[in-house]
Amino acid sequence: MKKTFGVFVFIMILFLGCKQQSKKEKSQISINKKPNIIFLFSDDQTFKAVHALGNKEIITPTMDKLVAEGTTFTHAYNMGGWNGAICVASRAMIISGRSIWRAQQISGNYSKNEDLDKTWPRLMEVQGYETYMTGKWHVNAKADSIFNHVGHVLRGMPFDTPEGYNRPKSKNDTLWKPWKKEFGGYWKGGKHWSELVKDDAVSFINDASKKENPFFMYIAFNAPHDPRQSPKKYVDMYSLKDISIPESFMPEYPYAESMGAGKNLRDEKLAPFPRTEYSVKVNRQEYYAITTHLDDQIKDILNILEEKGLKENTYIFFTADHGLAIGEHGLIGKQNMYDHSMRVPLMVVGPNIPKGKKIDEDIYLQDVMATALEIAGIAKPKYIEFNSFLDLAKTAHSAKKYDAIYGTYEKASQRMIRKDGFKLILYPKSKTILLYDLENDPNELNNLSGDKKYQNKVKQLFNELIQMQKNMGDPLDLKEAFSI
Repeated sequence: MKKTFGVFVFIMILFLGCKQQSKKEKSQISINKKPNIIFLFSDDQTFKAVHALGNKEIITPTMDKLVAEGTTFTHAYNMGGWNGAICVASRAMIISGRSIWRAQQISGNYSKNEDLDKTWPRLMEVQGYETYMTGKWHVNAKADSIFNHVGHVLRGMPFDTPEGYNRPKSKNDTLWKPWKKEFGGYWKGGKHWSELVKDDAVSFINDASKKENPFFMYIAFNAPHDPRQSPKKYVDMYSLKDISIPESFMPEYPYAESMGAGKNLRDEKLAPFPRTEYSVKVNRQEYYAITTHLDDQIKDILNILEEKGLKENTYIFFTADHGLAIGEHGLIGKQNMYDHSMRVPLMVVGPNIPKGKKIDEDIYLQDVMATALEIAGIAKPKYIEFNSFLDLAKTAHSAKKYDAIYGTYEKASQRMIRKDGFKLILYPKSKTILLYDLENDPNELNNLSGDKKYQNKVKQLFNELIQMQKNMGDPLDLKEAFSI
């Protein structure tokens, strides 16, 4: 009996030892292989829509966790768009690595294999990455032509209905409710689209955890883009009386028509004209609610990553394709050059990335692509115009990435340059010039362009903007519209 028991104990020790060794070997393989990369992309999310980044009204514990666990770039920008769908230009830039006007040229040629081979996922695939995409696409190429694996490919925006526009006109205007599934939108198909994308991502991570190849995931949510729909419990988290009116609120923006963001622009039709404090509060309430619902979906993705033991060897990027006004400057949409519509949250979490660090340097959100390539060990091709910020994220001292930030909307509607704490905005059609001192006026309320003290600043920024136009292949001749 003693002999039998001794043999049993010996076998168990041998078994546990082998199991422990197997775990160590598996862990070592995980550490030695190329890191996984997850790109989380929201839609219409302004920098101001994250609790940890200064908005104490919004509830975003998962995004706050990304801020705490990684490095945040507090001044990340989108260049703008060539039409009202700003997301199209933003996504074309991030997939191709080109600046806006060259990205527009490329976006019509993705039927050519050589152009497909130059896209972000194809470059990752060459380095041995399993590539995956789910969610909003809105790129002029088939997702399954450049990704190994594809979940749901969702349209540019959820199907909306007339009831979602020009509302609310008053407190009696109660037909629309964000949780009413009969209005379609995010509810079309039965499951909220944010949950659909989350489920896709969780499923892929679960499968990927059983494989040795590193993976690159492009997870693109439609939220918090309108129609701003979410389950009732999320809307109930926000009382209208607790939602503040933005400091830049105004009933109507005086240059809306000349800048190409007038009453006929789809985004601007969401709320009544002139804007009322009540309609802005309701729009912001629903915007906050769908953002919190999105935050919960991201939480589930991060949880499965940790549960499967993949987090320690994974870089996570979170950003949005552009921001949104939702009542600032009398505007509802994103077709403008103000920070609320161009500036986005951008966080990176991963191996050797400092925790809780914030970097104020101006960058473009599309720099995520170049950063991911560096992480994957891919030499940046010459055609990629954006820059990796990996060195900036990891160290306190790094070369400045950009001398200035460029912004544009449509071929001739708006141009912008942001440099040295100032922003110059031009509306060529009405010959309007706006100059803001961003250090002393972060909400961009006080136009200094008519002040004699700032005429040299206007000229300096104008001339530098002309040079940036040349560098980027911008077709607009600003000198024809302005005699500065």
